[in-house]
Amino acid sequence: MTVLTLHQLRCFLAAYEEGSLTAAADRLGYAQPSVSEQIRNLEATLGAPLFRRVGRGVVATTVADEFRPHAERTLAAAEEARAAVASQVRLETGTIRFGMFGIARLYAGADLVADVLARYPGVRVELIGTNSTEVQEELRRGRLEAAMIAVPQLESEGFTVTPVARDELVYVSRDPARLATAVTPHRLSLATLVMPETTFRQVDSVRILLRQMLHETGRNPQTRIEVEDVETAVELAGMGLADTVITKGAAEQLLPRLAPEAGWVSLRPRQYDTLAIVHRRDAILSPAARLMIELATARIQAIAEPVNPR
Repeated sequence: MTVLTLHQLRCFLAAYEEGSLTAAADRLGYAQPSVSEQIRNLEATLGAPLFRRVGRGVVATTVADEFRPHAERTLAAAEEARAAVASQVRLETGTIRFGMFGIARLYAGADLVADVLARYPGVRVELIGTNSTEVQEELRRGRLEAAMIAVPQLESEGFTVTPVARDELVYVSRDPARLATAVTPHRLSLATLVMPETTFRQVDSVRILLRQMLHETGRNPQTRIEVEDVETAVELAGMGLADTVITKGAAEQLLPRLAPEAGWVSLRPRQYDTLAIVHRRDAILSPAARLMIELATARIQAIAEPVNPR
């Protein structure tokens, strides 16, 4: 039984487009007799002539005209299959880079890496980012394909933003009297705070939410101490030097270890940091990016409150 081969299809299309077996051979890097043989074998398999020999060239028959788009689709499908396998091979042995918001390590950073390595033990993993704004800039420059970050709003020019979870903001203090009731905008406006993310204070999602909450009071949150990392902020709150506002997930992770004498209470009205998958709009994501999105979403939704995408 004779079968069509990809080699035959490539020779056919080259001859069809070049109008010459010699030119087709030059284009493909084959000897001319080899191209002629492949086309003869293809004609034998199809049971119909594909070219008429005219002088030193060839003229396509109506059968060839009919056959050409099918040959093109077959070769395109074969190339897609090859690329898919090659991409998978790279996934198994290459480097996976994924952007994560700064305190992701408190939620699922190590577990996420473990999830990846459980599936692909040969890969190298890079989790990128100290702040969501920084990560989004890496996305904008094309240095990252996708990321999970905290977003103060669900619209961002040039990006697709898919919310996957939300984490409540809570007020942390060592003073039990300050935790007796939920903290209102007025009380928050009078509080003395230690806040993390000082480098990104103008664009940090938590601070944006707090500024929006205090808009009616005409004041901004009053920071007595500015630090970079949330761990230091929690430690200082635990010493009673200032209070802080962080996500509930971070509070549950850090207070027992770093500030056991402190506690937390909700804000009123409740405020939520939205965690979202972000990538450039209309991007075709690689298998590695899709894998990280799948695993990161599962990890975050197991810890924070899941939300349904719009």
